[in-house]
Amino acid sequence: MASPFSLDNPVFSKFAFYSTVVLSKTLCMGELTALYRTRRQAFANEEDLTLYARSRHTEATTTDVSVERVRRCHLNDLENVLPFVLVGLMYVSTKPGATEASRVFQIFAASRLLHTVAYLLPLPQPTRSVTYLTGYGATFFMVYRIIKAIY
Repeated sequence: MASPFSLDNPVFSKFAFYSTVVLSKTLCMGELTALYRTRRQAFANEEDLTLYARSRHTEATTTDVSVERVRRCHLNDLENVLPFVLVGLMYVSTKPGATEASRVFQIFAASRLLHTVAYLLPLPQPTRSVTYLTGYGATFFMVYRIIKAIY
């Protein structure tokens, strides 16, 4: 019996691709936060001031609006992408149909990319809420399928 966790399995292959896309985006958000902190001279920690601050008069802050927006977007990724990856692995183990699984993975990845655009621009609500709920729905759909496969 072949393992469902092989790149020869089209479901796992799609899962690996879309997981890599959203995990890469999550990694980039950490770097984007650091870039915003440096450009805006908005460092949260005193020790960062000695290395990065352009002026001795810069003070540590956690109230820069732009930095906080990027940071919250990154936090939202962490709260959604990691559960998607973990739930997705269990979902792949249920051997779902390739078409269904591909759609779920595509919907989640697209929703997270659009959520980031909606968060960072920012776009008017309910754009961000709809993209968040779409991704959450994709993850919850996989949870439902896992439970259904078990019972």
